Amino acid sequence: MVVEAQATKRRAISPWVLAGVAGWLALNALALLLSGGVLPFDRPALAGLPFAAQMSFPTVGLAEIFALMGVVFWMTRRRAIPDMAASAPDRARAARETALVIAWALAGQAGGWALGRLLGQRAFSFHLAGTLVGCTIPPTPGEALLWAGYNFTVFALAPYLWFRRRYSPSELNLRSSAWRNDLAIILVIGVIETASELLAFPGIFKLTAHQLALAGPLAFGLFGLGTVLPTMVLIYAILLPRYLRLTGSVPAAVLLGGLSYAAMHLVEGWSNFSSPREAALSLSFVVLTYVGPGMFKSYVTLRTGNAWIHAIAYHAIAPHVVVDAPLVAKVFAIR
Repeated sequence: MVVEAQATKRRAISPWVLAGVAGWLALNALALLLSGGVLPFDRPALAGLPFAAQMSFPTVGLAEIFALMGVVFWMTRRRAIPDMAASAPDRARAARETALVIAWALAGQAGGWALGRLLGQRAFSFHLAGTLVGCTIPPTPGEALLWAGYNFTVFALAPYLWFRRRYSPSELNLRSSAWRNDLAIILVIGVIETASELLAFPGIFKLTAHQLALAGPLAFGLFGLGTVLPTMVLIYAILLPRYLRLTGSVPAAVLLGGLSYAAMHLVEGWSNFSSPREAALSLSFVVLTYVGPGMFKSYVTLRTGNAWIHAIAYHAIAPHVVVDAPLVAKVFAIR
């Protein structure tokens, strides 16, 4: 009986969970091996931290993310959890659409990298250079506006218009089925995340009231177009239901959503591609940095069927107003 119980417990652990744990440990080990005790990234906001603190930053963030998942689970324990797989088409069509969207996303990223270089700017990714961690040379206003316009058009508007012809807002996770509960989740997660972001990145307190009044709404709009809406539409409205349909596994969908989110940040403003070692280290840290937040976005969307929740509570305001208003004030010379 004891052996049977232990075997049942082992079978209850998803292989996707085990793969995720193994991948996380492997990436941390690779980063330690490649770094030589130094992380050669352009991240002024973190540059003063000891190496051990910089290495542990993603894991500490992941622990907070699991705590936030627990909060969401508790807050949704009495509601009917939507069958998101039912919102996706049959497996064959879901596979074709998934492949199409991933190919489009890869082409869009390549286009952004090429366009940025062609115009003498940095390669475009899902984050503006300097986002969250600062940068030595801030973007120009033109670079920031072009980044936001490109990302919104390629990764949000075009995919939304294409899929909206065939699928309803509910099938795209863009309509609430329990708005009171959704609003409560937005408020609770928003408050928790804002508090944690302010503790880690208190730069907003250095802004004057005038700067904050201008830079706050501008950050909300700029990052809303450049990363919040592209993230919500491309990954959590379109890809996530198809991941669930294809795998039949919630842990798999959560992990794939996190990996997709990380993949859209491959060329960050802080990355260093000056050598193969630095490139491998940068890519490792991109995954370590972004797969956790991407997993949380997946989880809250799967629990509620509403992609707007993470967009508002865990993206648009915290961190992109709370943390990035000082960057916007600098970019647009708001004094």
